Amino acid sequence: MLSISQSMTALPEEIRRFCSSHGLRLNTDLGQHFLLDASILDHIVETALIKKDDTVVEIGPGIGVLTRKLLERAGSVIAIELDGRLIPLLREFTGENAALTVTQGNALHIAMPSTPYKVVANIPYHITSPLLRHLFLESTTTPSALTLLIQREVAEKICDREDAGILTILVGLFGKPRIAGLVPPEAFLPPPKVDSAILHIECFGEPLTGREIMERIFKLVKIGFGQKRKMLSNTIGRFSWGMELLERASIDPKRRPQTLSVEEWIALAKEMPEDEG
Repeated sequence: MLSISQSMTALPEEIRRFCSSHGLRLNTDLGQHFLLDASILDHIVETALIKKDDTVVEIGPGIGVLTRKLLERAGSVIAIELDGRLIPLLREFTGENAALTVTQGNALHIAMPSTPYKVVANIPYHITSPLLRHLFLESTTTPSALTLLIQREVAEKICDREDAGILTILVGLFGKPRIAGLVPPEAFLPPPKVDSAILHIECFGEPLTGREIMERIFKLVKIGFGQKRKMLSNTIGRFSWGMELLERASIDPKRRPQTLSVEEWIALAKEMPEDEG
């Protein structure tokens, strides 16, 4: 894994000067933390493996620090920004570019492209979970890959197959995650209170299972993780069909939900009675 430290470039001064000249005060309640380090921006773009025919969706572009890098590589960039104050600044910072489409709104309620796309973004950290649900479960077309700068702790949990959480299972149904780099707080303006990480998810051509089984999985996951540290015999097993379900899926009822793999949740869901699904 690559550990990234700040590089000395002209970019931090350019960003500070731009914000100062426009009297821009960042709203940290909206997760506004601008990335200052050019080497980290380059690493994000390299990790995303962007090609000239790619459509990239960027969420929370701010003034366009990452956007400008994306426009150097991608065929088109769709930037979705919630804060209306930043829209004209984004256009000014990135310059006139026909490849850029700017949409104002909440990315959690905006339809994603119907054609293939990648998501590359320094997202507000508090929307990580709802954004992944929106992209994977609510969108007609899921992305071919995601490269996200998010809170390090959340990225590590998503990648942890030994002590899985609900996000681990969600992501694991749609793709293979890995941490591509670590980013310190001082790489941002203003610095966040947590360490960050670059999470890359290479999505499968198709999810590991269909919609019906997936709905059953999340019903079982909700039951199992309702009392995470309890054995499955005390959560799923308390239903009339629960112990038989665990037996049919060859899962020890003494195990705890965080130890189950995505494949085992699929096996459980397939054995779940239809009237309970």
